Amino acid sequence: MSKLPRNLSAKRVIRALKKAGFYVRRQRGSHVILRRDNPFAQIVVPLHHSLDTGTMDVILEGASLSVEAFLALM
Repeated sequence: MSKLPRNLSAKRVIRALKKAGFYVRRQRGSHVILRRDNPFAQIVVPLHHSLDTGTMDVILEGASLSVEAFLALM
């Protein structure tokens, strides 16, 4: 299993998730809510300079993406 690189910014993560079919639904403060219609998924990405690995695990689980699939999108 590949490891996620450290210091992933929220902007890079959002850009990769858009390639996976997500779009920005709305933003409230420093949190961006992304949605995918088919299959339905909605995730929240905090706008931080670097995201913790635990936060990335939750984002990838909510997006139903493996680490390898996410890295291919980047």
